Amino acid sequence: MGLTADDVARLAALARIQLTEQECAELAPELDVILQSVASVSEVAGPDVPLATHAMEMSNVFRADVVTASLTQEAALAGAPDSEDGRFRVPQILSED
Repeated sequence: MGLTADDVARLAALARIQLTEQECAELAPELDVILQSVASVSEVAGPDVPLATHAMEMSNVFRADVVTASLTQEAALAGAPDSEDGRFRVPQILSED
């Protein structure tokens, strides 16, 4: 069962894509080939075939989380243009309303 221009027009409407009748007619056979390709892959992929989300095996590339010394509150605020009660003071940009 092949995809028709009406099927493409319906799919385009669902995706909110405006296509002309000519575009629907041209896309129908192309989309049909894509669907047939996906179907052939689905036939091969059985329960004995492991899932492959990537072409190459990936491993965790994050470094270990190690606690190290960090800035003190005073050192962090030393370069600030303005501070108040141990915090950065910034100009208000939103109203209270």
